[in-house]
Amino acid sequence: MRFIRNIVLLALLGIGAFYVFELNTNSPEEAIDSINDVVKEKDSQIETKRAPEKEEDMLLEEDLLQWIGKSQEVLVEALGEPNRTDRSAYEYTWWVYTDSKDKYIQFGMQDNKIITVYAAGNALDTEPIQVGQGYDAVDDQLSFSNELTYSQGLSSYIFLLNQDDLKTRPLVKVSDNIFIQIYFDTFTQELSSIRVLTADTLLKHRPYELEYRGDLPDEPDLTDEQWAEVEEGMEKQIFDITNVMRHQHERPSLNWEDTVSEVAFSHSKDMAENNYFSHYSQNGDGLKERLSVEDIFYATAGENIAAQYPDAPAAMEGWLNSEGHREALLNGDYTHLGVGVYRFYYTQNFLEKP
Repeated sequence: MRFIRNIVLLALLGIGAFYVFELNTNSPEEAIDSINDVVKEKDSQIETKRAPEKEEDMLLEEDLLQWIGKSQEVLVEALGEPNRTDRSAYEYTWWVYTDSKDKYIQFGMQDNKIITVYAAGNALDTEPIQVGQGYDAVDDQLSFSNELTYSQGLSSYIFLLNQDDLKTRPLVKVSDNIFIQIYFDTFTQELSSIRVLTADTLLKHRPYELEYRGDLPDEPDLTDEQWAEVEEGMEKQIFDITNVMRHQHERPSLNWEDTVSEVAFSHSKDMAENNYFSHYSQNGDGLKERLSVEDIFYATAGENIAAQYPDAPAAMEGWLNSEGHREALLNGDYTHLGVGVYRFYYTQNFLEKP
C-alpha cells in the first residue's frame, strides 16, 4: 500500500489573467497587458444574439443536501424540465435551471441519481446556508477546518486546505459521503455560491491538496466529440453565471456574441495545444489583433483567461476573487460577451458596443 503526501492537484493551480482595450483617439495602437493602457478601435457594427431566458419561477422546496441521491423524475416533478442539459468531463450530466438573473442551479445527474449540485443567485433558497450570508456567520454555523477525511473500503483520503482555500472555498463534511464546497466573494466577505457533492465526485474534481492511501479516480478520458460537448456546455455555463454575478452586483446583463466566442475558443485551444498561458499568442498577437482578424469592431474590449480549473463554476469563482478579473467581469460598460473553452482552458472576451 503506497502513501503519497502533498500532491498539488491541477485544480488547485487554476490561474487567470486579464486585460482591457478601450477607445482613445490620442493613443497609439498598442496592446499592453494592463487595465490602464488603451488602443484605438472603430465603432462596432456586429450583430448580437441574446441567450433565451426562462420565465418560470424556480422554487426549491428542500435544502440542497436533500437533493443528493434524488432521481431525475423527482427533479422534473419539482422544477420542471431544465433549460438544457450539459455533458460534464466527469461522467455525469449537468441539468441546468436558470432565469439568467438571480437564479442559477446545476444538478449533476449520473445513473439517474443527483450526485452534485451547484447553486448561485440571490433568489434561491439554499438551506442550510444562503447566498449573501457573511463569512463569519457561515463559519460559526459549519465550523471550517483545514483537514477533512474520507474513507472508502481500504482507501483513505485527507483533504488539506491552505489559508487561501479557507478564505475563498472552505470545505465542510456533512455526512460519511457528502461534502459542501462554499465559495466566498473575498471582496465583500459574503457567500457567493454553494456546491454540494459526493466524496467520489470531489475526488474526481481534485480541487485541494490531498494525502491518500489507495487509488484515485482516473482523470477524464474523452473523445474529441465528447470534449466538444463538454466545452460547449461550459461556455454556456460561464455566460449564464457571469450574468447572475453581474445581477448580484447591480450590473446590466451581457448579450451573447457568436463571433467573439469563436475568437475566445481559438485562443483557449491555442494555449492548450501549445502549452502556454498568456493574453498574447506565440506570434505576438493580442486580443486587438485576434478581434481585428474577424472584423470585430468595438469601443472597449477586455479579456479574462484561466487554466486548469475543474469546471466552469470553479473558474468563475476564481475570476470573481481576482481584482483585475473581477473588474472586467463586473464592468458596467460592457454589453456583449464571447466565451471559448478548450479542455480546461477558459477565455472570456468582453465588448462594449457604442
